[in-house]
Amino acid sequence: MRKIISSAGLGLAFIIWLLAPADVWACASCGCMLSPDWNNLQFSSAAGIKLDFRYDYINQDQLRSGTGTISPVAASRITNDGAPQEVEKYTRNNYFTLGIDYSRNPYWGINIQLPWIDRSHSTLGTNSNGITPGPGGGQYDSHTSGLGDMKVIGRYQGFFPRGNAGVLFGLKLPTGSYTETGTSTDPTAPGPVPIDRGLQPGTGTTDVILGAYYVDALSPKWGYFAQAIVQSALYSKNEYRPGNGLNLNLGLRYLGFSRFFPQMQLNFRAVERDSGAQADTISTGGTLLYLSPGMDVPVSFHFSVYGFVQLPVYQNLNGVQLAPRYTTSLGVRYVF
Repeated sequence: MRKIISSAGLGLAFIIWLLAPADVWACASCGCMLSPDWNNLQFSSAAGIKLDFRYDYINQDQLRSGTGTISPVAASRITNDGAPQEVEKYTRNNYFTLGIDYSRNPYWGINIQLPWIDRSHSTLGTNSNGITPGPGGGQYDSHTSGLGDMKVIGRYQGFFPRGNAGVLFGLKLPTGSYTETGTSTDPTAPGPVPIDRGLQPGTGTTDVILGAYYVDALSPKWGYFAQAIVQSALYSKNEYRPGNGLNLNLGLRYLGFSRFFPQMQLNFRAVERDSGAQADTISTGGTLLYLSPGMDVPVSFHFSVYGFVQLPVYQNLNGVQLAPRYTTSLGVRYVF
């Protein structure tokens, strides 16, 4: 059992969802940020291919400003430098992510993430009373479905003999579309309209990803990890640049059961505002803290399933933004 726990750092090295699955960092609550890959630790040092398929559901249906909630009516009365505040109704996100991990040896490896995003969004625009939209407010409804931005993340974990510390380095590539349109619900401007850049499947930018982690055992039945990752766009695209982001994660795991392994994570995210003429520079970015209980269930030596619920503990959002009351994640993993 201790051997399994001490090898946890190798398994954690291919942490692939510590960043928002949608790659919409500056929309602080758009993505799930837990780490489901602190599972199947007994396979972590084995060379070969590992596959993971995960589903995340995030229903952003609560308007928040700063550290509290705000009503749509109150939000409609806010002005930002003389401009009226947009009042959004909801954003429903379904993320399907295929992960392909390859390890040549216990020290080096690479992970590729291919996300498929299905997102519905509706807004009352900037000229509403918080209940009904007003003419000329730019209100629209949208439904997008397609490939998001792919991630390619390398790892090295040969600093210590136990392999319980390592670094991550990689890129988020601009494979997702950033030119999708919605349907205007403004009678003064009917027809297709561009979707907000922060809600597009892709950002249009290449982002650098850097991280480090440490894993150890408290006892033969208890293990823990600590990890940090930063993501930053290398340039702007069509007058839009997503805000830089930082994720910090702590996890505690109990290995005393043979048929399932419960764990608890504390997930922190700090995201800067978007920038550029096409960005929402007011209502993006923020600071969030989540508590995430979860469980991994081995079905066989090669196959396992896992699930998590992510609950907000603290939210401090810039401007007025939609946030979820909770998020859910379900996944399956196969090790060849």
